[in-house]
Amino acid sequence: MAGAIIENMSTKKLVILGVLLLLFQAFSFMVGGLIAPSPTTAIHYMATKCVDNVKGHHQAKKWFVPWGPKKCDKIRDFEEAMAKRIEANNIVFAVHIPMPDKEMSPWFQFMLVILQFDIAFKMHNQIEDGAMVTVDVGLAYRDSTVSEWTEMAHSVELRKLSCNFTTAKTIENEGRHYECDVLPFMEIGSVFHKYYLLNIRLPVNERKKVNVGIGEIKDIRLVGIHQNGGFTKVWFAMKTFLTPSILIIMIWYWRRITMMSRPPVLLEKVIFALGISMTFINIPVEWFSVGFEWTWMLLFSDIRQGIFYAMLLSFWIIFCGEHLMDQTERNRFSMYWKQVGPIVFGSFCLFIFDMCERGVQLTNPFFSIWASDVGTELAMAFIIVAGICACLYFLFLCFMVYQVFRNISGKRSSLPAMTKARRLHYEGLIFRFKFLMLVTLACAAMTVIFFIISQVNEGHWHWGDYTVQVNSAFFTGIYGMWNLYVFALMFLYAPSHKRYGDEQSSGDQVGNSGEDIQLTTTITHVDGPTEVYKMMGKEAQE
Repeated sequence: MAGAIIENMSTKKLVILGVLLLLFQAFSFMVGGLIAPSPTTAIHYMATKCVDNVKGHHQAKKWFVPWGPKKCDKIRDFEEAMAKRIEANNIVFAVHIPMPDKEMSPWFQFMLVILQFDIAFKMHNQIEDGAMVTVDVGLAYRDSTVSEWTEMAHSVELRKLSCNFTTAKTIENEGRHYECDVLPFMEIGSVFHKYYLLNIRLPVNERKKVNVGIGEIKDIRLVGIHQNGGFTKVWFAMKTFLTPSILIIMIWYWRRITMMSRPPVLLEKVIFALGISMTFINIPVEWFSVGFEWTWMLLFSDIRQGIFYAMLLSFWIIFCGEHLMDQTERNRFSMYWKQVGPIVFGSFCLFIFDMCERGVQLTNPFFSIWASDVGTELAMAFIIVAGICACLYFLFLCFMVYQVFRNISGKRSSLPAMTKARRLHYEGLIFRFKFLMLVTLACAAMTVIFFIISQVNEGHWHWGDYTVQVNSAFFTGIYGMWNLYVFALMFLYAPSHKRYGDEQSSGDQVGNSGEDIQLTTTITHVDGPTEVYKMMGKEAQE
């Protein structure tokens, strides 16, 4: 009986393939750790206090620049503003991105800005519980130091203050600063222009209780986070290299499937769909973001990753189910709707959450779902539901893996009655299948482990004269690992042209025909399932 390549490939060739895959895996980690810089860079900015001397100002017509030939009129602090009788509504906090003599680049891919207020404690002006800050903010850009600023976005946003005063609230401690949490402020999905300018106003209206009870704000600090250009180039190069690799093996795999005289079985279709989803992630459409202002690339990347991981989780369920050998005719997708349903539902919840955040940011980069209590509760609800679905999935997958291993172990009872050559053959099949399952679990575990490491470590390790960028190694290594995993699946589960036992005499084949054991429902024989499988499966039920 002809089988998959994993069943008929010699042990020597299989070991060589495994070594080559390990070398490529090590290389993908080294590319990120030793060649690429850190994935992101954080730059701190202190807002400059500019004075708007024109009453009835219009944000869209006048922009306040903190430095340069057309810099604004500045004040050092609010005491100076009071001495000059400058009202709070006429103070504009200006931030130029990037720093002087620097330029932004499309290679930075995205820019995330977080905000923090420096608020001093005053007995007569304390921060009230649940205080909300109203921020009137405008974003402009230009591509040369002499051109005029062009408005990119303008919005009035609310941000909830979360501040603690760690000492006693007494007159002696006036002037000490609160400890305030950072606040989400802005995110744009493309850094297409060279220079950006933020103008921030804190309008005060005591009658409408606007910006009342927020303490005495001394300064505004911003942190701009963007992807490193060097990491972007390495990332694009990996995508460009891996795209044809997966595409070629996918075409080769499906060509082998269609050469069979029978229609493809479910497992083969799912493996092919997994290859399509991996190719969808790999296609380096990000190259176009260097020449075009595509602000939707972050959302598009999230959708691509979501499709791949949903397909991967569905594949694991179907892969285990098709190896259960429980006398159930499973070779239909409808048999798995109870298992795949939670995956689809959890993925849909995360998609809705992403659309509520980054979908809105396409038109308003200052929007944040975490800025309000309702938005925070809604976002947490989506994440919790998705987390519950993930836990249920993991428990069920463990149960299915346990069933598969138990059923395969039960087949071992038939091995002693076989001839030595055939017994060794089936022992090899059992070992290869279990090894593949363990590799699958190892890939999932490595993803979790490296994610945790990237969150708790300082971002790089020193190894002799080399600096290893752990976070970059995590991104390139895990990305390479899943490509290699999908590549190995399509190669090893492609139909084999080699037939086990061809080297044996026809008499031996007839004499041993009763010793066949079906270890997988991926039947690649032209006549479908063997007679022995029918006898062990359906006839056993009778």
